[in-house]
Amino acid sequence: MRKRKALFVGVVALLGVAALGLATSVAARPKATPFKVAWIYPGPHNDGGWSQAHDAGRLYVQKMLGNKVQTTYKENVFSNAQVPQIVAGLVRDGYKMIFATSFGMLEFGVNGQLWKKYPNVLFEQATGLQVEKNQAEYFGSAEDTIYLSGMAAGAATKKGTVGYVVPFGTPEVVRHTNAFTLGVQATHPGAKVKIIWTNNWFSPPKETAAAANLAAAGADVIGQNVDSPAAGVYSEKHNIPWVGYDSDAQKFAPKQWLTASVYNWGLYYLRRVKAALNGTWKTGFYYGSINDGFTKLAPFGHSVTAKTKALIAAKQKSIENHTFNEFCGPVYDQKGALKIPKGKCLDPKTKSGIAALYSMQWLVKGVVGSVSHVQPPG
Repeated sequence: MRKRKALFVGVVALLGVAALGLATSVAARPKATPFKVAWIYPGPHNDGGWSQAHDAGRLYVQKMLGNKVQTTYKENVFSNAQVPQIVAGLVRDGYKMIFATSFGMLEFGVNGQLWKKYPNVLFEQATGLQVEKNQAEYFGSAEDTIYLSGMAAGAATKKGTVGYVVPFGTPEVVRHTNAFTLGVQATHPGAKVKIIWTNNWFSPPKETAAAANLAAAGADVIGQNVDSPAAGVYSEKHNIPWVGYDSDAQKFAPKQWLTASVYNWGLYYLRRVKAALNGTWKTGFYYGSINDGFTKLAPFGHSVTAKTKALIAAKQKSIENHTFNEFCGPVYDQKGALKIPKGKCLDPKTKSGIAALYSMQWLVKGVVGSVSHVQPPG
C-alpha cells in the first residue's frame, strides 16, 4: 500500500514538473511576427484630403487585422526623388509591403527600378501604369464621380462660370478636369470652367490664392482637384458654393459644401494585405468603380436641391448600369476639334480606353485655361 502511495505521489510530482515545463515552454514561445506594411504620402497624413483618405485606409487595415500586421507611414514626400531613400529605410526596418500613394513614386528612372532592387518586397503604386512581377498599380474611375460632383456645381452656378483649382497637368488631373467640366455643362449648358494650376499636390496658401483669383475672375462656384480643403475654407468665408475632392470635407465649409468625389481606399488595402499574408498576392492593374464601392460621392450639402439630387442619382444609376460614360463621343476640345467621335467611348475596361485616359493632355470645350507642363518634382 505504501509503495502504491509512493508511486502515486511520484507520478503526481512528475506530472507537476511536466506541467510546469509546458507552462514555461508556452510562456517562452515568441509571438508571431507581425507583417510590416508601409504607406508613403505626398502630403500630411491629416491634410483633410488625399493623404488623409489613404491614411484612413491604413487605419482600417490595422483595425481589421490587429496584431497580424504592423503599419507605418511616411508623410510630406513632396518630391519623388525622396522615395528611393525612404524605401531603403523601410526595407532595412523589415517592411515587406509598401504602398506609394502618388503619381511617379515608383515609376520613371531610379524609382521605376525599386521593384527590381528589392525583389522580396511587394510594391503597389496609386495612379500609375508600371506593372512588374512584384509591383502592382491601383486607382479608380474617379472621372465618374467627379462628373457627378460637377453636376452639383453646374446646378449651383448662377453666372455660368465655375472655378476649378488644379495641381499638376498629369493625365489623371486633365481627365478629371474634363469630367468635371462635362458634369457642370450637364446641369448648366454652356457653362465655363476656369482653371488655375498650383503646380503642387498640397499647398494651402497657393490653393487659397487660386480660389481668390477664380472668384475675382467671376467664378461663383469653386471646385478642386488638389489635396487640402483650403479652397473650401476660402469659399466658406466668402459665401461661395464649393465642391471638394478626395475626402468628405464638409466640416471645413458647412454652409457652402455641395459634395465631393471620394475614394474608399480601405477596401482595396485590406484585400491586398490579406493576400500578402496568405501568400495569394499577385501583381496586376486595378481600376475601381462606383459598382465595387471604390469611388463614390460624399454626402450632399444642405443647399443641393431635391431636383439636383434626383438628376445626379439618375446619372449615377446610368453609370452603374454601363449605359452612360462621360467620355463617349462626340466630345470636342477647346478649339472645337472632335477628340472622341460619336459611337466611340473611352472604356476603362479596355486597354485602348485605359491608354487614352492615362495619356489625356487635351481639355474639353468650355474649359478656360491650358494644360500645365509642370510635372511633379523628382
